[in-house]
Amino acid sequence: MHEALFYEKLGEDKVRCGLCRFRCLIQEGKKGICSVRENRGGMLYSLVYGRLVAENVDPVEKKPLFHFLPGSRTYSIATRGCNFRCLHCQNYQISQNISVDSLAADPEVTPGEIVDSAIAAGCRSISYTYTEPTIFYEFAYDTAKLAHERGLKNIFVTNGYITPEALAYLAPYLDAANIDLKGFTERFYRDVAHAVLAEVLDSIVTYKKHGIWIELTTLLIPGLNDSAEELRDLARFIVERVGPDTPWHVTQFYPTYKLQNVRRTPIDTLRKARQIGLDAGIRYVYEGNVPGEGGENTFCPRCHKPLVVRFGFRVESNLLAAGACPACSMAIAGLWRDEILS
Repeated sequence: MHEALFYEKLGEDKVRCGLCRFRCLIQEGKKGICSVRENRGGMLYSLVYGRLVAENVDPVEKKPLFHFLPGSRTYSIATRGCNFRCLHCQNYQISQNISVDSLAADPEVTPGEIVDSAIAAGCRSISYTYTEPTIFYEFAYDTAKLAHERGLKNIFVTNGYITPEALAYLAPYLDAANIDLKGFTERFYRDVAHAVLAEVLDSIVTYKKHGIWIELTTLLIPGLNDSAEELRDLARFIVERVGPDTPWHVTQFYPTYKLQNVRRTPIDTLRKARQIGLDAGIRYVYEGNVPGEGGENTFCPRCHKPLVVRFGFRVESNLLAAGACPACSMAIAGLWRDEILS
């Protein structure tokens, strides 16, 4: 048991959680929408502090982050739980399967052990991923702070529902985030993710204001969020509110969880979405989950020279050691060595 951050004590042993944008009002003995923050006697506790359900060494491209230390390894961790209820969740076995027995069975580790393991594995960063990192915020915060002291970067792979105050507290130790922009209609967010689009958009802009490197991912689900009109609106938001240097990953959906009856995204749909993004002015648009189709490579926006060539999560060549195109000298936004270039 670990007392939670960001909550307000109310009368009659009720508490108001201020960690994510649902801001749950939690009665005594009950849990928030994430199922891992519980009110006991008028105090809010995290049930997953240090209780890891996943711990792996990944290529940073798997997050996906294509403009953040490409070719490096990142130490990836997760606990159980999520504050969304996405019908297409690819990790539903650990994000939605939460019980007293399952939590008790998950091994317990300390932030120091995670940082030591990351360094021993030759990783340059720690990623809080697989499930929603906001719901294990306290452990992520303690680990991220220690990681920065030891020279590691920190990455959130997130649905973008953290509150502004919780993000501000974490921001000094958070270097990058891949944020799921799951669609661009309130109806999609309500029916498929059980959340509010406007809150995610506000969160994305807030991440940007804190100077955190962000890349956005949209999983294209046939018939639900892949219309040309919706994608044009989404691309316009990126250019106007986040910036044209923000990489956008349009990725292939495959049938899973509660959307088993929806077909896999055609590659042609990904190509059309990528072109919509480029036509809108986004300089870096990538096709995901379709290795070898050519949409994974980074090109210079000015002279179109291939700069980073990828196959799946593997970097096959990288000409950006100096952060600029070697042919025309255009600076390419991202973290290529030691500092952000934008």
